[in-house]
Amino acid sequence: MSAAELNGIKLDLIAWIHQLSDAELINFLDGLRVSNDKKDWWQALSEKHKHQISAGLKDAEEGNLIDSKEFWNKLHNA
Repeated sequence: MSAAELNGIKLDLIAWIHQLSDAELINFLDGLRVSNDKKDWWQALSEKHKHQISAGLKDAEEGNLIDSKEFWNKLHNA
């Protein structure tokens, strides 16, 4: 991936984060930002977040998925 592509992704992420209003998601993202790279990030997650990730993985294994276009449409129309 080129530097220009990475910069484009960064700008998209900044715009996405700027429009967020979910305090829990913002706190989660901030936790990722400040986490120590030497630590196992899984251990830094709350039990609630661990459960959510595990549930998502289980859904994926069972084929309970939607494509990204449908996801973004639902998110934008929520």
